[in-house]
Amino acid sequence: MSIDVVRVRTGVYHDSVSLMRVSRAAAALPGVEVAVVAMATELNLGIAAELGFATPGDDSTGTDGPGGPTGPAGRAGPGDLLIALRGEADALEAAAAELDGMLDGLSVPAAGGAGTEHPPRTVRSATRTASGRAATLALVSVPGPHAFAEALDAVEAGLSVMIFSDNVPVAQEVLLKRRAAERGVLVMGPDCGTAVIGGAGLGFANVLRPGPVGVVAASGTGAQQVTCLLDIAGVGVSHVLGVGGRDLSAEVGGLSTLRALEALDADPATELIVLISKPPAPEVARIVGEAVARLRTPVVNALLGSAGPDRADLTSAAEAALRTLGVPVPTWPHWPAPFPPVASPASASSAPPVSSSPSVSPPPPVSPSPSPSPSPSPSSSPSPSPSPSSSPAPSPSPSPFTDGGSGTTGLSGDGGAGIAALSGDGDAGGLWGIYSGGTLCVEARLIAGTGEFTDFGDDAYTAGRAHPMIDPALRLEALAGVPEGGVVLLDVVLGHGADPDPSGRLAPAVAEAVARGVAVVVALVGSEGDPQGLNAQAEALNAAGAAVFTSNARAAAHAARLAGATGTTGTTDSTASADPADVAAAPAPADDAAAPADAVGDVGATDATDATDATADADAATRSGGRP
Repeated sequence: MSIDVVRVRTGVYHDSVSLMRVSRAAAALPGVEVAVVAMATELNLGIAAELGFATPGDDSTGTDGPGGPTGPAGRAGPGDLLIALRGEADALEAAAAELDGMLDGLSVPAAGGAGTEHPPRTVRSATRTASGRAATLALVSVPGPHAFAEALDAVEAGLSVMIFSDNVPVAQEVLLKRRAAERGVLVMGPDCGTAVIGGAGLGFANVLRPGPVGVVAASGTGAQQVTCLLDIAGVGVSHVLGVGGRDLSAEVGGLSTLRALEALDADPATELIVLISKPPAPEVARIVGEAVARLRTPVVNALLGSAGPDRADLTSAAEAALRTLGVPVPTWPHWPAPFPPVASPASASSAPPVSSSPSVSPPPPVSPSPSPSPSPSPSSSPSPSPSPSSSPAPSPSPSPFTDGGSGTTGLSGDGGAGIAALSGDGDAGGLWGIYSGGTLCVEARLIAGTGEFTDFGDDAYTAGRAHPMIDPALRLEALAGVPEGGVVLLDVVLGHGADPDPSGRLAPAVAEAVARGVAVVVALVGSEGDPQGLNAQAEALNAAGAAVFTSNARAAAHAARLAGATGTTGTTDSTASADPADVAAAPAPADDAAAPADAVGDVGATDATDATDATADADAATRSGGRP
């Protein structure tokens, strides 16, 4: 017989990532059917109630204080820990004890830490007690309404600060960054998901080899895409400085971007700077452009959605950086779909014509960073991927930073279409973008030029829950709602902080989607040095039936082709990045004048759809029962 146990630990806080992992582990314990271990936010209380648990405040709910359960609970709040278990009565006691051990482990000081001393209560006091070591950076990861106070404390203590928290009001962001400028420190964020400081990754960070490229990014996943492509090409980074997605807005004025550019320009280890952003406000673009002109270090710009000469997708920005450094641009590894979705006759008959391109051989393994070493090759996957090119065609050098224009994102204010749009009640076919990274989602939407795109990393979806790069639950629900004949484009981002095995949960959902006639295309962002393993994840997703690309731009163009669209971007040089077999059959570059106003461009590049035409034809052929 199943029973429920619901308790509240008052005044106990743990971050959502840790609690999500504890909750998963608790649910896997013998005899446990359902487990909810989370902070008692309104959202989490609602989830517990929907699962049938008695909410805190009911007579059946107890509170845990320092001495254990203390009887009926009052109304729990966001500063309290909610524990709800359902399972077999004779097993829950042992499960609860094991869960207590997991939670106690979250509170154990790290080796060499404060030991039995009381932990510091403020950032400033932590700075004073940092074991004699001079702290220079604070990382703030607390609920958005509380982030300002902690970040300001760090700035006043003379520390640069990375604000991982989102949902911070823009007025507070401006105040923080102005004060940081006065104190000579840098504010990264708010909503800064990625940074690398002298080789140390913070937040969602990939394992990258050290090297000469410094990155200033108003986008965490944008920075991850560019730096991972550089890593695949054998080029490393000095620092990756996130500035927050609103930094180049008119309200914020590029305050952190200007400071970050100055810092990288003064860094002797940085030989090239890559600046990544959605289009800045025109006045901010002018100010930043003037600052760039004063730098000694060359700058490559990737301004998504810009109508100016700086327009570039993330792949073309990485390629421009390689060319500037005199490094050959490789063919970006991809794994074509190994077998067709079980499509209906109607959807099969609408597939593009079969390409006559010959088969291709698998690439050599991607070397992990920081030092290359052998790793499994994609050759063991059901279908091979192209071999890298060693000598790309030349391309003009990057243009200077100029006004980017307003651009368009193709996303609604709530982050996109959302789950409701993927109910399966609509017409079959079409392109569905199911993303965890906001900038990757914007880039894909601009490149595809069609479809329903949702950024599940948007604040509207992350309030009170883990980011989709950690917990794919919402995206799995969306994938399950895509109708037969549809094409799904989704990103999988690897690295520290992300899901330790994303393919473990995604691959079965991909296989189910393919089985019901849905084509799945994956943009896989990562390095082979990442703990999840780039090749291992690619092979698992590919074996489930997905076409896998290490370039989000390539993935988006390919998905658009499968969906019957032509794509809208001018992006990377097809002869530099396409399969050797694809190049001969690739059509001439599209005329820039014919591109829509919201097209994304490159620093002197051609059409992204060219690079994936033959691959799309091959995949479309398998969807209709043919072979590439």
